[in-house]
Amino acid sequence: MNRLHTLDVKYIKGIGPARAELLAAECEIRTAADLVRYYPTHYVDRSTVRTIRSISDEETYVQIQGRFVTLNIVGEGAKMRLVGLFSDGTGTMEVVWFKRIKSLAKQYLPGVEYIIFGKPGSFNGHRQMTHPEVDLPGTMHATEGLRGVYPLTEKLRNRGITSRSFDGWIQTVLNGPAIQETLSVSVLERNHLPGLHTALSTIHRPEDKTALDAARLRLKFEELFFIQLDIQRRARKRKMSMDGFRFRRIGSWFNSFYSRCLPFELTDAQKRVIKEIRADVNTGRQMNRLVQGDVGSGKTLVALMAMLMAVDNGYQACLMAPTEILATQHYETISKMTAAIGLNVALLKGSTRKAERERIHTGLADGSIHLLVGTHAVLEEPVSFRNLGMAVIDEQHRFGVAQRARLWLKNSIPPHVLVMTATPIPRTLAMTVYGDLDVSVIDTLPPGRKPVNTVLRYDNQRLQVYKALYKQIQQGRQAYIVYPLIDENEKLDLRSLTEGYEAVREMFPKLKVAFVHGRMKAAEKDYQMQLFVSGEAQIMVATTVIEVGVNVPNASVMIIENAERFGLSQLHQLRGRVGRGADQSYCVLMSRHNISAETRKRLEIMTSTTDGFVVAEADMQMRGPGDIEGTMQSGLPFRLRIASLASDGQIIQLARASAEALLDSDSDLHRPENAATERELRRQINRQADWSRIS
Repeated sequence: MNRLHTLDVKYIKGIGPARAELLAAECEIRTAADLVRYYPTHYVDRSTVRTIRSISDEETYVQIQGRFVTLNIVGEGAKMRLVGLFSDGTGTMEVVWFKRIKSLAKQYLPGVEYIIFGKPGSFNGHRQMTHPEVDLPGTMHATEGLRGVYPLTEKLRNRGITSRSFDGWIQTVLNGPAIQETLSVSVLERNHLPGLHTALSTIHRPEDKTALDAARLRLKFEELFFIQLDIQRRARKRKMSMDGFRFRRIGSWFNSFYSRCLPFELTDAQKRVIKEIRADVNTGRQMNRLVQGDVGSGKTLVALMAMLMAVDNGYQACLMAPTEILATQHYETISKMTAAIGLNVALLKGSTRKAERERIHTGLADGSIHLLVGTHAVLEEPVSFRNLGMAVIDEQHRFGVAQRARLWLKNSIPPHVLVMTATPIPRTLAMTVYGDLDVSVIDTLPPGRKPVNTVLRYDNQRLQVYKALYKQIQQGRQAYIVYPLIDENEKLDLRSLTEGYEAVREMFPKLKVAFVHGRMKAAEKDYQMQLFVSGEAQIMVATTVIEVGVNVPNASVMIIENAERFGLSQLHQLRGRVGRGADQSYCVLMSRHNISAETRKRLEIMTSTTDGFVVAEADMQMRGPGDIEGTMQSGLPFRLRIASLASDGQIIQLARASAEALLDSDSDLHRPENAATERELRRQINRQADWSRIS
């Protein structure tokens, strides 16, 4: 295949420099390898000839054999078109072209037998077909069986490039020298896969559905296999080469906290994750672990106990959060929980005053501060630890890779790294995007937590919703009302925070209503948040700025306006702001009544489960993996042309197992039988930035 990666498509017969430039701009096709990996989106069956009498407008593509009775150029200028009356003996249909009119008028002749292929329709009550493909009976394209349909842009169509054009160019490449294999014989045999040349030939011109399915499996597997091979190879190399601090003992800080300060009995899931962390930090290799846990599952407590392991062994720890609100809440929670054992905890934010900042710098440098909680300010140059042994990053996808990597420079030996996320990540996505991290999952809620009761309500039920809200507030509870927009937008028929705030105040004149949104200055935002946290305000009107990092256990109601405009994972995050206390909590999804069946199904998923992993899987199935957990920011290591992280979970697991087995037998891929695999992996890696240091 290497030869194809260097062959410019302009040298392929029928393309040339001008078309090559267009293919690069429209399809990212620059080489012959790119061309043969430009796959059909679907297939049409050209094995059957239909009659005009038998077809209907609902059909996608049909082919008919007959003759043009008449063929005339009609109209002038922009309205010029070529119109033919086509008959097959059972009926007639109009055939119309709006482009390349004069050349086609010379090419096709009345009375000659042709096979036309295209999508049937109707115009002014007459059967019609627009821009069909036309072949002579017995030629290669006529009645050839399954035929690939390639993705085409408007610019390609305007330049006369069709699916047939792609088919011809691709066959020119495939009919040349055999394409070099990229997978070893052992991998092919283990997974019962066809060779690369066979798979590529079949994907473009399948003999039947069975052969097509086998080709698709091979090509999907290959894409996912090289991603997994790269991830596993890097992870193994890091584990072998990256020295880390060895925390040999569990001492008085950890034990005192466990016996005197633990707020509740640890769940089995929390105990399991703590044991996994304990095993990591005792190996002498750097820990690089991702802890997934649904909202309210107790990740912060696990992180604190991990940091106490560092303190017990003479090291410092830090916890970095993406916002000042979240950092402050972590600081207050940890300070309160560890007050009885005298742990010295400090808070460093962008808004920290100079005198306090200097005190913190001194305490970190001399080791008197055991644990630092902060925002991006932790990464600043003056912040220097005496001996940083454990770094915890909360909602890690909100930090750039380069920012996170700066933590590594705080010590000559990088600290152990624990990254946390409250956004459940589907297993297939975690295996790919976070494949070089060890993954722990906290999949149970602490005792006393009740699942949030989620309901779908429509605009005409708003009065009932507000009555239920007021009843909760009369019982001493608080409520959030979230809007998709800050200000009214004439182009978008959505409720906005500004109009919502006034409407809520008018509806509840005796209640105190706070509000926050992303355009507010930090001081005003903090003031409004404090009104709600302190209980002075009973209702918080907000945008999704409260999606992460707001912890008010007394809040029992979450109303989300225009819920149909939010993704499932975002709705789940918002729902996670309630249900944090012992009282029964409620999430109300407000929606317009005239929504699509797919949107209604999406919202009903939220009402049917509170399991964040179920929600995340459904979200990825519906929207694809692009936006989940910052995937677009992190970037997939290699481009996926045919495989899907959303729907190919079984193939991902198959690819991962095969990659692990291959590395177990040949860790450096130095054996002759793996030379082609090593060469292809190196070629793909050379096109990518080093993304392995995800923490």
